[in-house]
Amino acid sequence: MNNPHMTLGLLLSPASSHIAGWRHKDAISNAGAEFEDILQNAQAAEDAKLDFVFLADELCAPEGDAEILSRDPVIYRFEPLTLLAALAVRTQKIGLVATQTTTYNEPYHIARKFASLDQLSRGRIGWNLVTSYVEAEARNFSQSEHLKYADRYERANEFLQVALGLWDSWDDDAFILDKKSGRYFDPEKMHVLDHHGEHFDVRGPLNVLRSPQGRPVQVQAGSSEAGRSLAGNYAEVVFTAQNTLEKALEFRTDIKDRAEQAGRGRDSVKVVAGVQPIIGASMEEAEKKYRHMQELIHPVIGLTRLSQLLGFDVTSLPLDEPLPEVIPETNSYQSRQKLIVEAARRDNLTIRELYLQVVSSYGHRVVVGTAESVAEELAEWFTAGAVDGYILSPTYLPDGFDDFKDLVLPILKDKGMFRTEYSGNTFREHLGLDRPERGDFHAENAAKSLA
Repeated sequence: MNNPHMTLGLLLSPASSHIAGWRHKDAISNAGAEFEDILQNAQAAEDAKLDFVFLADELCAPEGDAEILSRDPVIYRFEPLTLLAALAVRTQKIGLVATQTTTYNEPYHIARKFASLDQLSRGRIGWNLVTSYVEAEARNFSQSEHLKYADRYERANEFLQVALGLWDSWDDDAFILDKKSGRYFDPEKMHVLDHHGEHFDVRGPLNVLRSPQGRPVQVQAGSSEAGRSLAGNYAEVVFTAQNTLEKALEFRTDIKDRAEQAGRGRDSVKVVAGVQPIIGASMEEAEKKYRHMQELIHPVIGLTRLSQLLGFDVTSLPLDEPLPEVIPETNSYQSRQKLIVEAARRDNLTIRELYLQVVSSYGHRVVVGTAESVAEELAEWFTAGAVDGYILSPTYLPDGFDDFKDLVLPILKDKGMFRTEYSGNTFREHLGLDRPERGDFHAENAAKSLA
C-alpha cells in the first residue's frame, strides 16, 4: 500500500509550540491542563482529515532556579497515555501518537499499554519512541546519573525488539471461544516470547489481544547516527527538524536507504518535518504576527532553553556575540545541538538572535507568509521528495491551527496533495502502510542473522 498524499499531523502542545505562545492575548494560557480544549483541537484536526495528533512528553519538570522556571509554560502536562485514552473515546478516525521513553520504562508495560490503547481506539495508535534526552529524568527514577547516549540507544533497540515480539503473542484468530468444548483459545496460536537479552528477560505472552493494526505504528524522532540507525530498522514515521531543502533531501534519502538496507521497502517509512506556519492576509501582516510572537519571548527563559538544548550554558555570555568556537558534545539532545550550532554558524547569528530563532520553534522550520505562499513552500519540499509530510507546530492553539485548516489546507487539497476524506479507519490506512502479518518481524530478523 502506498500513499500519494502529504502526511500531516498536529502537535497537541497548546502552551509550548512557541515558548511565549501562552502569552498571546488570544491564547488559552492553561490549555495544557484543560481536557476540553485539547479535545476540541484534536477534533478540529480530525474534521480537517489530518493523519494524526501528536503528544510530546518528558518525565520531569524543567530544571532551574524557581525564578526562571516561573516563566516556563511546560512546568506541567497530562501524562500522555492517560490523555490518549480519553481522546480515543471522543474521536473516531484520526491517528493518536504519544511519546514514551525506553530509558525509564519496561517493555512489557509499554507493549501492554499501547496494545490496549490500539484496541480501545480500533486501530489508531502510534508510539513515539524516545530515549530520555533530558538528564533530570534520571533523578525521578532513583538514578544518580543519566545513562550515556550510546547505552540509551542500545537499550532502546532491545526494548523495541521485545515490544515487537510481545505484540506477536497471539494469532489474529487465536481466541475461538468454543463454549461447547470449553476451549477459550487455540493453544497452537499462542506464542511465548521467552526473550533473554543484555537488558531484558521477558517471558510473555502479552495478555492483550493482537492489535487491530497488527502492531501500533512506530514513530521515532532521533536524527543522530544512532537515531537514524534505529529509524532505518524499525520506524514507520520519522519526525525530524530540518531547515533547508538540501538537508531535508539528504535526511529523507538516508532514512529510506537505511530502511531498504534493513530489508524493508522504501515506502515502509514516512519522513515528516516539523513546521511552524504563521499566516497573514498579506506578507506584511504575517511578518507582523511573527515579530509580535518574538517580542513576547522573555530573555531569561530564551537563554535558559537555548542552554538546555545545547547542553552548554550560554546565560552569562554576551548576547550580541556569536557562540564560542567550541561547544562540548552533549549527552542529551545531540542531533538538535548539531542543528542549532550549524544554523548559528551558517547564518552568523548572535546568541540573542539564536535564542529567538530556536525557542520560537525548537529548531523546526518557521514558514511566514500568506496562505498561498505557505502552501507553495510546503508543496515545494513535498514535490522535491524532501519530506513525506509535516507535523504542524502552531505558535499557539486554536488560532494557529485554525488559520492553517481554513486557509492553507484548501489550497493543498486543490493541488491534489491532501485528502478530502479518510479512505480507511486505522492510522496505518491513513499513512498508506500495510498491516503486518504476525511473525513478520521475527522472520525479517532471522533472515538478517543468516545473511
